[in-house]
Amino acid sequence: MTAIPSHNEHEIPERKLLLKNVQKHVSLTSDECETVLSYFSERPIRRKDKVILQGKPCRKFCFVEKGSLRAYHTNVEGKESTIMFAVEDWWITDMGAFLNQTLANLSLETLEDSLLFELEALKFQALLNELPKLERYFRILFQRAYVREQQRVLDAISMPLEDRYLRFLNKYPKIAAKVTQKQIASYLGVTPEFLSMVKNKNSS
Repeated sequence: MTAIPSHNEHEIPERKLLLKNVQKHVSLTSDECETVLSYFSERPIRRKDKVILQGKPCRKFCFVEKGSLRAYHTNVEGKESTIMFAVEDWWITDMGAFLNQTLANLSLETLEDSLLFELEALKFQALLNELPKLERYFRILFQRAYVREQQRVLDAISMPLEDRYLRFLNKYPKIAAKVTQKQIASYLGVTPEFLSMVKNKNSS
């Protein structure tokens, strides 16, 4: 049984974006593609709906087939801090809560009508048991997420806001096109007013 070439879209089943993401790092046969899909639940979801709620069990690891989402934390005073965004072809969850099966520290909401493929925590381990080759894929996924978050922290303590804002726009143009300035300010850890001053400075 031969592996499906990642460049041949006609041989990849529906929901091909998820499969193409996996096949960037792991070759799958047609049967293995169907096995992967069998572990996921397809979920169309409306704009502003919650996928994960802070303080509730986190049981879902989400792949964004279409749309966009943001994950945020709300402190005791009700202030929201955006932790991450996700657009088409990205994964998103509260990773610590998902892997350790603890209560979520984050809420996850859609920024627009979206289509998700959700992997439940119990099914995640079962999938790895059935297809051990996927451990490599998820290892790469987690490593890249760790590096990305480490770089974000380093940027926050070593770069001026103006440079961080421009890097965000250049690195994540798809996200910048979908989110509000208030949400970007929350992600960068500043007030919307301060970010507006920086934005106006760069546009003048």
